[in-house]
Amino acid sequence: MMLHSASALCLLLVTVSSNLAVAIRKEKRPPQTLSRGWGDDITWVQTYEEGLFYAQKSKKPLMVIHHLEDCQYSQGLKRVFAQNEEIQEMAQNKFIMLNLMHETTDKNLSPDGQYVPRIMFVDPSLTVRADITGRYSNRLYTYEPQDLPLLIDNMKKALRLIQVEL
Repeated sequence: MMLHSASALCLLLVTVSSNLAVAIRKEKRPPQTLSRGWGDDITWVQTYEEGLFYAQKSKKPLMVIHHLEDCQYSQGLKRVFAQNEEIQEMAQNKFIMLNLMHETTDKNLSPDGQYVPRIMFVDPSLTVRADITGRYSNRLYTYEPQDLPLLIDNMKKALRLIQVEL
């Protein structure tokens, strides 16, 4: 009897621990490397050139996020960007998305300097939308965590402009 309950207990422990391992495995899904923490459910392009290609092909605007891993401002923006459902939904379905930790050769993506975080929009006609800006006159394309409502409005503006202009 003692042996039987010991083996039953052992079997129970194996079952619980394997279920726990499955739960842990599901929870610790490795992040998609291209997302770099900006949203793992978003399909990210790898290069600016690839982004331009897909923007033109899909007739969706390209959203380019310039950031650095060791920049506290980039990290702060990334945290709220990744947690905001409206931004994540729009980014997943209505935009071609690119996040970069280096500058591109296109000077149109840094009209007022090379700083991070910086978010620029490029429409499907491959025009950089320098007219879609944040709220800071000294860094026109930067956003801080509290600026998410403006970023959401600017994403909607980028979508509206392509409807009007294409």
